[in-house]
Amino acid sequence: MTKPILHQIHPVLPVQNVVETLSFYVNILGFSIAFADDSKQPHYAGIRKDHIEIHLQQHDVKEWEHTVHQPMLRIVTENIELLYEELKQKNVFHENTKLRETVWGTREFAFFDNNQNGLTFYQNL
Repeated sequence: MTKPILHQIHPVLPVQNVVETLSFYVNILGFSIAFADDSKQPHYAGIRKDHIEIHLQQHDVKEWEHTVHQPMLRIVTENIELLYEELKQKNVFHENTKLRETVWGTREFAFFDNNQNGLTFYQNL
């Protein structure tokens, strides 16, 4: 029987300015840019070094007062349809949680854990 397999985890860090943060990680810490949603003014990007990848997500300044305290994790998996159905049966999803294909080439779903930490499970297409 096929079962879901978890591979990696990519933490998503809230940032105020993705370009400035990319510059810091690349020029100071020696990371490389893995991807960005826009080449000039990205709002979401990933950086890599060795065997790790960190995602950076821009948040509006107003959000920093209250909502960016909870981490958001992206977890790479296989057999995502089976995992989605397994967790759906456990009633952990919000009514709007859907398994969807993204414009950045993944199939994914997301929800919050019992502490309001964001969890996104995804599989590359």
